[in-house]
This record gives sequence, structure tokens and C-alpha cells, in this order.
Amino acid sequence: MNQHLIEQTKTFVFKRFKDDTTGHDYAHMKRVATMAKYLAEKEQADPLLAELIGWLHDVTDTKLTNDPVTAKQEVTDYLYASCLSETQVSTILQAIDNISFRKGNVPTSFVGQIAQDADRLDAIGAIGIARAFSYGGNKKRQIYSENPIEKSTTTIQHFYDKLLLIKDRLHTQTAKQLAERRHAFMEDFLDRFFLDWDGK
Repeated sequence: MNQHLIEQTKTFVFKRFKDDTTGHDYAHMKRVATMAKYLAEKEQADPLLAELIGWLHDVTDTKLTNDPVTAKQEVTDYLYASCLSETQVSTILQAIDNISFRKGNVPTSFVGQIAQDADRLDAIGAIGIARAFSYGGNKKRQIYSENPIEKSTTTIQHFYDKLLLIKDRLHTQTAKQLAERRHAFMEDFLDRFFLDWDGK
């Protein structure tokens, strides 16, 4: 039953994110779901719930839908139709509501915190860098600017406002260990970026 549910969920998510160009595409959902399951297994939590949260975590995100209320109802209806218990559905929905870095919230369940770690890991390292510039381009942001007024809205500034903070805001030991290498890669990238920017 679990594998059938996962396959159904993949289809549910694919229809919504297959054409995304912001870095929040189906491949992102797949990576987060896979990482969430891995972290749950390492941290002795429920891998099915972690994976489901990973697959569904962006369905109601206001950055990605013009109608978050309808999107939440659709995911709620989907979960109840999947023969999950009231507690399981509640845990998934609560995690989805609180997983976003932008909101500054923390899921109340450990499995939700695991999924949040998985989502944050996908925002750093090589993939995180690629996604940052994909999102910035989609939103017509400049890569970088030396103008103090313009600088605050550039993609490079996003590293300092969010991406470099993630390593110290993870919940699980497994995620913290994985984050070290990814964080170091971003620091190396920024060092090289500014050297190249200055023509050195």
C-alpha cells in the first residue's frame, strides 16, 4: 500500500510542478522526498510520512500558486482519499504549513522537522546555487550589483539573507553533517564569484 501511495503522490505532484522554472520543479520535490526518507531512516522516524511531506511540501506555497486556499483543500482531499489516518493527515498538513524558510516557523512534529531539513538541504550546495539563480532569473532579479540600493534584491544577496544561514538552522544530526560540505561549497563559490567579478 505504501509504494502505491507514493506512486500516486508522484503523479499528483508531477501534474502541478512539471513545467516550473523557478527551481521548485518536480525534480526538486523528488530530491526533497528522497532526502526526507533517508533522514527519517537515519533518525528513526516514520519514512513514509517524511517522504509524503517531502513530495507535497510546496503544493500550497504562495510563491508557486495563485490560490493557496484551493491548493490546500486539494491536498487535504487527496490525503483523506489515500486512506491515511486523521493523525497522519494532520501531521502532514501541519508540516506543509510550517516548512517554509520564509515563514520562520518550525513543524511541531519530528517527522515534519526532518522534511524541513530535507527541503533546506536542497537549497544549499551545488544544487542550491543552481536553484538560486534559476529562481532569481525567473523573478527578473539581477545576479549582483555594486549599487547599494540594487544590491539588496540581487541573487547574490540571497546567499547572505538565507542560504548561508541554513547550516545552523537544521534540526537533525544527519542533516547537519550533510550540510557541512554543501555550505563550504557555497562559500568557495562566493569567493570565486567576487574574484571573477573584479576580473582577477
